[in-house]
Amino acid sequence: MHADIVDLRQFYHSRLGRFAEQSVAMALSSIWASLPGERLMGLGYAVPYLDRFGPDAERVFAFMPAGQGAVNWPMGGPSATALVFDEELPLPDAAVDRILMVHSLEFAENPRETLKELWRVLAPGGRLVIVAPNRRGVWARFEHTPFGAGRPYSRGQLTSLLRESNFTPGAFAEALLFAPSERAVVLRMRGMFERIGRTMWPVFAGVIIVEAQKRLYQGLPVAARASRRVFVPVLSPQPSRAVQRHSDPQV
Repeated sequence: MHADIVDLRQFYHSRLGRFAEQSVAMALSSIWASLPGERLMGLGYAVPYLDRFGPDAERVFAFMPAGQGAVNWPMGGPSATALVFDEELPLPDAAVDRILMVHSLEFAENPRETLKELWRVLAPGGRLVIVAPNRRGVWARFEHTPFGAGRPYSRGQLTSLLRESNFTPGAFAEALLFAPSERAVVLRMRGMFERIGRTMWPVFAGVIIVEAQKRLYQGLPVAARASRRVFVPVLSPQPSRAVQRHSDPQV
């Protein structure tokens, strides 16, 4: 079950959420410095981090899963967000250069199908970055943050999942090496915990960040997949039961 968009927004507007964003953004910057002239897509709730790459990228937009909900982004301009199913993205093949998944993989109904769909929309040589809760971390054990919801992963699980989906795992990074506490003393010392934790206990970080590159094969047939989604137009007029009874043939 996806985290709710209201809960996600409230968390990132809180003091703990702002510090968590800074920790994750610092780890992301060690993997992606800038994206000059590239097309970047965020999947899940990645908008707190997309602003950092927007000035250099050709275009940046955010896809948000239907089970989560969507919000307008960026603020003060035309919306660049859309509500989607993560297994059936409304993009042609090889449409984007980079994908950033945050609060996404841990909620995916079928992680392998989701990653295969991301493989489809990535350009040749395109790169994917996943931010996922660490199953060994403290943050995954408490439910008052979004990182404590969904399915946490280990490094080995992420590596296996990416390879099964035709991605080549590359650089890893860790973030959230301080306790998920809202106590003032813990938040004041978070910088020290982050610095020491990267050396002393990186295996217990709150999230694992991994970059993977699209792996290309030649001559492999791609099986067609029938959509499992049934779309019902909500606002389409429906005949009343009385009209349906009159239209039924008499027997």
